[in-house]
Amino acid sequence: MKLPKVLRQSILFLLLLCLTSFIQGQHPADSSKLTLERLFASGEFRQERFGGYKWLGNGDYFTLIERSDSVKGGMDIVKYDTKTGKKEILINAKSLIPVDSEKPLRIYDYSWSDDTLSKLLIFTNAKRVWRARTRGDYWIYDLMKDTLYQLGKNLPKSSLMFAKFTPDGTKAAYVSKHNIYVQDLSTMKITQLTFDGTEDIINGTFDWVYEEELSCRDGFRWSPDGKYIAFWQLDASDIKDFLMINYTDSLYSYTIPVQYPKAGQTPSSAKVGYIDVNDGQINWINIPGDSRNNYLPRMQWIGDKNRLLIQQLNRHQNQNKLWLFDLSSSSLKNFYTEKDSAWVDIDYPDIAQGNWEMSDIPFLSNGDEFIWTSEKDGWRHLYKKSISNNEEVLLTPGDYDVASFYGIDEEKGYVYFNASPGNSTQRYLYRVNLDGTGDLTRLTPKSKSGVNLYDLAPGMHFAVENSSSLTRPKTVDLISLPKYKVIRHLVENKKFKEKIATIDMGIPEFFKITTEDGITMDGYMIKPPDFDPKKKYPVLFDLYGEPWGQTAKDSWGSMWHNMLAQQGYIVMTMDNRGTPCLKGREWRKSIYKKIGILNSHDQAMATKEILKWDFVDPDRIAVWGWSGGGSMTLNLMFRYPEIYKTGMAVAAVSNLRYYDNIYQERYTGIPQENPEVYDEGSPITFAKNLKGNLLIVHGTADDNVHYQNAEALILELIKNQKQFDVMPYPNCSHSIYEIPGARLHLYTLLTNYLMEHVEAGGK
Repeated sequence: MKLPKVLRQSILFLLLLCLTSFIQGQHPADSSKLTLERLFASGEFRQERFGGYKWLGNGDYFTLIERSDSVKGGMDIVKYDTKTGKKEILINAKSLIPVDSEKPLRIYDYSWSDDTLSKLLIFTNAKRVWRARTRGDYWIYDLMKDTLYQLGKNLPKSSLMFAKFTPDGTKAAYVSKHNIYVQDLSTMKITQLTFDGTEDIINGTFDWVYEEELSCRDGFRWSPDGKYIAFWQLDASDIKDFLMINYTDSLYSYTIPVQYPKAGQTPSSAKVGYIDVNDGQINWINIPGDSRNNYLPRMQWIGDKNRLLIQQLNRHQNQNKLWLFDLSSSSLKNFYTEKDSAWVDIDYPDIAQGNWEMSDIPFLSNGDEFIWTSEKDGWRHLYKKSISNNEEVLLTPGDYDVASFYGIDEEKGYVYFNASPGNSTQRYLYRVNLDGTGDLTRLTPKSKSGVNLYDLAPGMHFAVENSSSLTRPKTVDLISLPKYKVIRHLVENKKFKEKIATIDMGIPEFFKITTEDGITMDGYMIKPPDFDPKKKYPVLFDLYGEPWGQTAKDSWGSMWHNMLAQQGYIVMTMDNRGTPCLKGREWRKSIYKKIGILNSHDQAMATKEILKWDFVDPDRIAVWGWSGGGSMTLNLMFRYPEIYKTGMAVAAVSNLRYYDNIYQERYTGIPQENPEVYDEGSPITFAKNLKGNLLIVHGTADDNVHYQNAEALILELIKNQKQFDVMPYPNCSHSIYEIPGARLHLYTLLTNYLMEHVEAGGK
């Protein structure tokens, strides 16, 4: 019987749809298969989070922002008893509705005036300055008077930055348009304290490069007695503007200037002063040394005697001087200097921790002894040191690295920190005795193998624990100390785990690979769910490879990689020398003046060993990365074209001279002193060697890695008659998210490019 034409067409369409889905490995009715739309558009795999909490006092209580039942779209401030979980609404959303509005304030962040919870400071209407939303409006809710009022009401909208109370809660200070103001909270009188703030003279905050590379944003501090404000002033008048161009948001294009010191360019000058709040008198602290060839990355008050500790980092970043300034005597003393033949890290931030805020040197209650982190014996260790004498105690002896410091419990005599002596891919909570005696004690239980990160309450009796592994989604627990005990689960991610249980996630596997140079690197791979060891598979390397990123971590990762594994790819990552692994100083700093050279060499030599594996197809090797990983992709494609056949580089630095001075000079030296190091380390130098398929992706409004990098590389490839592909994202920053749907578009682009040029599946 002949079927009707319409029915024949419908059947044909369904057959074609099924065939397409089969080819792509994405059956329309198969919920076990991941798709780009499911990952980047649907929100289906969004995990629960626990954020917006603030410890109160020693940590016996904390507050949270929670959705209000009484006000649509409003948020309540809720107080929890840490031990029992008992809940109390401190501030109802109704109380946060301004008199001239029908809607409550949208809380971006908040802070309390003191332990008695007398005043709440609310940050709202937040705007991005560079990476972070540090500019907005501030409101205060007075719990005693049940009143809500705005700080700096007559100043420009969304112009206030870093508002904070005095210790006694009677005043607040903030920055607006690069000037510092103080406001009396009883009279509401506003007093301007600095008057020279401009785009070039920056008071109370920082320029682009201080924020990006030294984590400096909040640039002033109240003294313990509330009588003084210590602050930074930067003079950026000699810093050249890099002009980004917007072609699409108006009839005529216009430029967006960014004060950006490239490698080799002199930094902004910096100085620290303090203001007497009563009379407005500013006193500058005369720190020896050329202010344009030294950085002042940290400053803090010590104890209750109005003393300031200022850190001074030289231009080469291999010497950090600690200065003590006493306001009562105006005396200045350099009491300690940390040196390194490569570079000195200011905060020794652990990449796994993901905390890039400024951190103070932790002091004991006597105001003299402090905890210091140093790599001077070849490992990153904690020392107890003293300002008044040269004595020091090594607290963490042994051949292992401290990943990050957490806190001091003077009452119990403990120091808490994160480490993983036996496995650099993992992180655990440890403690040692404050007097330097006793053994290293691990507190994280064996059941939580993976990466575990902690936020300890001020009293060191409680902590919030974030835990995950490559195969175990994130959980958040509230724990008690010093004896580790889970008080209750804050985030269990049950729905997410149930969803993941229905997905063919592939086969994750950690490995170690030793190169012909004798270098052993950590890595992991995700194999296809139907992996057959008798077949050969294509490999996509996901890499970073510079001192600011470790990728082979035992923590929950990108599900895009699991989707690619479902398509028939093995996705791998490895950490070369120079990455911030817990493998000692020599591992991390061997890359000094060898960025682009040593890291790409290690990756290529490791890949050569992997190509010997029976299930790897040497003719189907691809690599991709973002930022430093994009630079790594270019270096591998250009330096080792016989190995890597396809590369996808997102937001890559193509010429080391185009990146900022603090980052690049830290790891590569000053270009005027060693130009050959910059030439040899830059991917663009070797662009003429391209043989495979290359996709270049860049946001045109990238204020971090400028679009200049992409265009310079494009010119060089054209000159050498090399064919390649390019995708610019108009007006997008380094993260490429500003255009609605940009992330879905980007990962669709990357997926399609990979599938077009590297055949999927085992053969």
